[in-house]
Amino acid sequence: QVQLVESGGGLVQAGGSLRLSCAARGNIFSIKTMSWYRQAPGKRRDLVALITSSGSTNYVDSVTGRFTISRDSAKNTVYLQMNSLKADDTAIYYCNAVLAYESGSCCYEWWGQGTQVTVSS
Repeated sequence: QVQLVESGGGLVQAGGSLRLSCAARGNIFSIKTMSWYRQAPGKRRDLVALITSSGSTNYVDSVTGRFTISRDSAKNTVYLQMNSLKADDTAIYYCNAVLAYESGSCCYEWWGQGTQVTVSS
Protein backbone atom coordinates (compact mmCIF):
# COMPACT_ATOMS: atom_id res chain seq x y z
CA GLN A 1 0.00 0.00 0.00
CA VAL A 2 1.26 3.46 -0.98
CA GLN A 3 0.17 6.83 0.35
CA LEU A 4 0.86 10.22 -1.19
CA VAL A 5 0.46 12.87 1.48
CA GLU A 6 0.06 16.40 0.11
CA SER A 7 0.33 19.69 1.93
CA GLY A 8 0.82 23.38 1.29
CA GLY A 9 -2.34 24.46 -0.48
CA GLY A 10 -4.34 27.49 0.56
CA LEU A 11 -5.61 30.92 -0.34
CA VAL A 12 -3.23 33.51 -1.76
CA GLN A 13 -3.56 36.80 -3.58
CA ALA A 14 -2.60 37.11 -7.23
CA GLY A 15 1.13 37.60 -7.55
CA GLY A 16 1.81 35.62 -4.41
CA SER A 17 3.55 32.29 -3.86
CA LEU A 18 2.78 28.87 -2.45
CA ARG A 19 4.84 25.71 -2.04
CA LEU A 20 3.18 22.32 -2.32
CA SER A 21 4.73 19.16 -0.90
CA CYS A 22 3.93 15.51 -1.54
CA ALA A 23 5.50 12.72 0.47
CA ALA A 24 5.26 9.12 -0.71
CA ARG A 25 4.97 6.61 2.10
CA GLY A 26 4.45 2.90 2.41
CA ASN A 27 5.66 -0.10 0.49
CA ILE A 28 7.80 1.70 -2.09
CA PHE A 29 10.43 -0.07 -4.14
CA SER A 30 11.28 2.55 -6.72
CA ILE A 31 9.65 5.77 -7.88
CA LYS A 32 10.05 6.49 -11.58
CA THR A 33 8.36 9.86 -11.89
CA MET A 34 6.50 12.25 -9.64
CA SER A 35 4.13 14.83 -11.01
CA TRP A 36 1.64 17.50 -10.13
CA TYR A 37 -1.71 17.69 -11.89
CA ARG A 38 -4.51 20.17 -11.36
CA GLN A 39 -8.23 20.21 -11.93
CA ALA A 40 -10.32 23.36 -11.99
CA PRO A 41 -14.11 23.18 -11.54
CA GLY A 42 -15.78 21.78 -14.63
CA LYS A 43 -12.47 21.00 -16.31
CA ARG A 44 -10.39 17.88 -16.78
CA ARG A 45 -7.35 17.01 -14.72
CA ASP A 46 -4.23 18.18 -16.53
CA LEU A 47 -0.51 17.74 -16.02
CA VAL A 48 1.25 20.78 -14.55
CA ALA A 49 4.81 19.55 -13.96
CA LEU A 50 6.74 16.29 -13.91
CA ILE A 51 10.13 15.21 -12.60
CA THR A 52 11.85 11.93 -13.39
CA SER A 53 14.11 9.82 -11.19
CA SER A 54 17.10 11.35 -12.97
CA GLY A 55 15.89 14.88 -12.29
CA SER A 56 14.58 15.81 -15.73
CA THR A 57 11.61 18.15 -15.58
CA ASN A 58 8.74 19.11 -17.82
CA TYR A 59 6.13 21.86 -17.45
CA VAL A 60 2.92 22.87 -19.11
CA ASP A 61 3.48 26.11 -21.04
CA SER A 62 1.18 28.17 -18.83
CA VAL A 63 3.37 27.68 -15.74
CA THR A 64 6.83 27.72 -17.32
CA GLY A 65 8.98 30.33 -15.64
CA ARG A 66 6.62 30.63 -12.66
CA PHE A 67 6.51 27.11 -11.18
CA THR A 68 9.43 24.89 -10.21
CA ILE A 69 9.19 21.19 -9.46
CA SER A 70 11.89 19.56 -7.36
CA ARG A 71 12.43 16.25 -5.67
CA ASP A 72 14.14 14.89 -2.56
CA SER A 73 14.67 11.26 -3.51
CA ALA A 74 15.95 10.32 -0.06
CA LYS A 75 12.62 11.43 1.41
CA ASN A 76 10.47 10.29 -1.52
CA THR A 77 9.09 13.80 -1.60
CA VAL A 78 8.27 16.15 -4.47
CA TYR A 79 7.73 19.89 -4.20
CA LEU A 80 6.04 22.46 -6.40
CA GLN A 81 7.13 26.03 -5.84
CA MET A 82 4.51 28.31 -7.36
CA ASN A 83 5.36 31.98 -7.86
CA SER A 84 3.53 34.85 -9.56
CA LEU A 85 0.26 33.04 -9.05
CA LYS A 86 -2.73 33.99 -11.17
CA ALA A 87 -6.45 33.49 -10.72
CA ASP A 88 -6.29 30.91 -13.52
CA ASP A 89 -4.06 28.76 -11.31
CA THR A 90 -6.99 28.15 -8.97
CA ALA A 91 -7.64 24.41 -8.85
CA ILE A 92 -7.28 21.26 -6.82
CA TYR A 93 -3.67 20.10 -7.19
CA TYR A 94 -3.02 16.37 -7.20
CA CYS A 95 0.27 14.58 -6.67
CA ASN A 96 0.97 11.56 -8.87
CA ALA A 97 3.69 8.94 -8.64
CA VAL A 98 4.65 6.24 -11.11
CA LEU A 99 6.32 3.37 -9.30
CA ALA A 100 8.09 0.17 -10.23
CA TYR A 101 7.03 -3.15 -8.74
CA GLU A 102 9.32 -4.87 -6.27
CA SER A 103 10.31 -7.28 -9.01
CA GLY A 104 11.68 -4.29 -10.89
CA SER A 105 9.07 -4.51 -13.62
CA CYS A 106 7.17 -1.44 -14.65
CA CYS A 107 4.87 0.17 -13.46
CA TYR A 108 1.83 1.38 -11.57
CA GLU A 109 0.66 4.80 -10.52
CA TRP A 110 -0.74 6.31 -7.36
CA TRP A 111 -2.62 9.54 -6.64
CA GLY A 112 -2.77 11.86 -3.70
CA GLN A 113 -6.04 13.14 -2.27
CA GLY A 114 -5.58 16.63 -3.68
CA THR A 115 -4.98 20.02 -2.11
CA GLN A 116 -6.93 23.16 -2.91
CA VAL A 117 -5.12 26.21 -4.27
CA THR A 118 -7.18 29.37 -4.54
CA VAL A 119 -5.77 32.56 -6.03
CA SER A 120 -7.81 35.70 -5.47
CA SER A 121 -7.59 38.45 -8.06
